[in-house]
Amino acid sequence: MSDPVRVLYVSSEIYPYSPESSVSIVGRFLPQGVQERGREIRSFMPRYGTVNERRHQLHEVIRLSGMNIIVNDVDRPLIIKVASISSARMQVYFIDNEDFFHRKAVFCDADGNFFEDNDERAIFFARGVLETVKKLRWKPDIVHCQGWISHILPLYLKKAYDNDPIFTDSKIVLSLYDEPNYTFKTDLAAKIPFADITPEDVDVVKAPDGINLARLAIRYADGVIFGSKDVDEGLKQYIAERKLPVLQSPEISLETTGYIQEYNDFYEQIMQANVTE
Repeated sequence: MSDPVRVLYVSSEIYPYSPESSVSIVGRFLPQGVQERGREIRSFMPRYGTVNERRHQLHEVIRLSGMNIIVNDVDRPLIIKVASISSARMQVYFIDNEDFFHRKAVFCDADGNFFEDNDERAIFFARGVLETVKKLRWKPDIVHCQGWISHILPLYLKKAYDNDPIFTDSKIVLSLYDEPNYTFKTDLAAKIPFADITPEDVDVVKAPDGINLARLAIRYADGVIFGSKDVDEGLKQYIAERKLPVLQSPEISLETTGYIQEYNDFYEQIMQANVTE
């Protein structure tokens, strides 16, 4: 009997730790549904300051915490926390750091201004997830990224962690949504590279905005899901040029579950494409 397929979920939001949205609903119910279909799952999101640790019973995982991650030449401690959703028999891992994730907001300040360090938060989140999965010694077959803050992870997995036996066979599925086209600081492309990543690998984000960050994720993805109908037309054209498998998601809401089987089937398609290449 073969081992079950392992799916790693990397989400910007997961309900009920985040308000109800297409991203947070998928982040909550897709892993449960896929697990009920015989897969193994792990789920990660940032530990924003808006997450009520007492209400949701988060606690630090000491054996996973204690690593440091360098972002923009600053060494920052990585804290891993976990909470259980007992009704779904699943856990959610939270990437935490006092400088990046303790403010009482998610991406914007009280006046609606995009945080200046959101680029560094995304870098820290991506590397934090990958380093934690390595420490778990858990080898994912599919890595499903959704939400802009996960969009640097595909590059890191394919270019910096590609020789790590934990990730050598991992395939990346990217869910795209109609997210605001945020603008990042001008030095984003200089901050991202480490290990063997070159400036050419990140040239697409020389103009540092959300659309180009999504292009960076698409460049290293193996399949794309349109999580909403209003995904940028330029991104759709870029995906078509790269001839990536695409799934148009059905309706997503707290009351609908049809998308779960379609996503599960899409994982099979991505894995089978790898076998037949």
